[in-house]
Amino acid sequence: MIAKIGRPGANTRGVLHYLYGPGRANEHTDPHLVASFDGFAPDPGRDETATLAQLTAVLDLRVVQAGNRAPDKHVWHCSVRAAPEDRTLSDDEWATIARRVLNATGIAPAGDPDACRWAAVRHAEDHIHIVATKVRGDLTPPRNWNDYLRADQELAVIEKEYGLRQVLRGDRTAAKRPTRAEKEKAQRSGYSATPRERLRTIARTAVTVATSTEEFFTLLEGAGALVEIQYFPSGDIRGYKIALDGDRNAQGEPVWFSGSTLAPDLSYPKIAERLTATSPVPAGRQSTGRRNAWKRVTEATGRIPEILDNSDEATGQAHITVLAETLDALPLIAPAHLRPQLRQAAAAFERASRSHIRARHQQAQATRSAVKAILREPAPKDGALLAILLDAVLLAVIASRHWHHTRHHDQQAEAAHRSAAHLRAAYQAAATEPITVIYQRGLALTLPLQQKQATLVRQVLPKLADQIMAEPGWPALAVTLNNAKTAGHDPAALLVQAMGHRELDTAGSLSDVLVWRLHRLADLDPHPATGHPAPTPASAVLPAQPRRTR
Repeated sequence: MIAKIGRPGANTRGVLHYLYGPGRANEHTDPHLVASFDGFAPDPGRDETATLAQLTAVLDLRVVQAGNRAPDKHVWHCSVRAAPEDRTLSDDEWATIARRVLNATGIAPAGDPDACRWAAVRHAEDHIHIVATKVRGDLTPPRNWNDYLRADQELAVIEKEYGLRQVLRGDRTAAKRPTRAEKEKAQRSGYSATPRERLRTIARTAVTVATSTEEFFTLLEGAGALVEIQYFPSGDIRGYKIALDGDRNAQGEPVWFSGSTLAPDLSYPKIAERLTATSPVPAGRQSTGRRNAWKRVTEATGRIPEILDNSDEATGQAHITVLAETLDALPLIAPAHLRPQLRQAAAAFERASRSHIRARHQQAQATRSAVKAILREPAPKDGALLAILLDAVLLAVIASRHWHHTRHHDQQAEAAHRSAAHLRAAYQAAATEPITVIYQRGLALTLPLQQKQATLVRQVLPKLADQIMAEPGWPALAVTLNNAKTAGHDPAALLVQAMGHRELDTAGSLSDVLVWRLHRLADLDPHPATGHPAPTPASAVLPAQPRRTR
């Protein structure tokens, strides 16, 4: 059940005219009152002698009495909608819900004879509209601050009591959604995303790539955004705003968005805090081999589940923030056929990256530095390295979902769940080719060595051994266990450790997943890579402007 409270209005008659009218698409059927402040308000929907003018006069009585003391915007309008799968509520039930919402918001506290005048109109089965005039009986305004949050909290209780769908609720840390006008403007211009959404993606990617605020602003401009930096009198940066080149208002001026209006964590102070907590690797100390950067970020990401389980909340939130940066980086370095799923994974996880918990970003410094380093290293052609990294990222996303769920961050947990679905699809696509190479090596393994690894699996995983060895990927797992032994590791201990990680219950092939986890845990080289493209400059990795849909 969702409440929507509009901005205060000045025309009571206008709101009632819409509620009792046919609707924009003739969707209003049988408009009528289900409740009112005294139970005797005229109902133009069911009483042939009642008129909209009479109902307006009743609701506006105290506004008229207050004269110039009445607020200019005196109309309070709230709609309450049930979920599509909820049962049809009766008029009496909707009347009770209306009174409880009005009591919770402070518009009409229960038992208060001076409460504001109101009426609840129903013109469809699944929702009601509550209209109130914001002048109390003593001609003072009501104390209805924070009314949306209070209404939402009351509806959460109502959902449980009435057996209705329990809506996922946030903690007011979500990015602002584009307005209807923004969506319609984008459609007229032929874009699937609004300027606000496109700028948010550009800014988030720039934060992921940049190692300083100066580089952040340079990357924004390089991605095609107009940038205006605001300064304090002291000369220090106060904030920034950006616009898309070509996105103009009616006066022909750029449509600007401050960082904080794109998302709470894109304000200048939040960005500066994250970038300050990053120690870029000096040019002379960068990794000499192209596997090194991938190894660093994979190891750092692989530690996130354990950190979330064992660290304080501020440290956990810091690592979830840097996990979002890792997801933002993946589409920049992955092969083209994986990018759509990875972009969707990053977009979904954006909501999971923030909560009311303040992150201690210094605790995630090593992981953030590793992510930025991988963007400055050549992208390897070795698909096995990407598959290993994606498996580590997937485990971290699933761990973050559990972390949010245990803290009742409902929207964040659901966002992490959606992100994991896209990541799983990308991982499966990335792993197909390299697992085939390892599989061929497994077929060449001698029979005694195959039998030795089979015995090991039966000893360590007796309940899953038959399933694993019946899978097509078993030869790849067998040769991986053998390679781990050759490299000086204990295959049994590694197997137990790999099985202890989450996500195996959704794996299409246990053997394939275990192959990559064993490679990561034992730092095995899947197969030598042959050649790689030239490094991509950091200033050139931001996404190009999206094409029009027509």
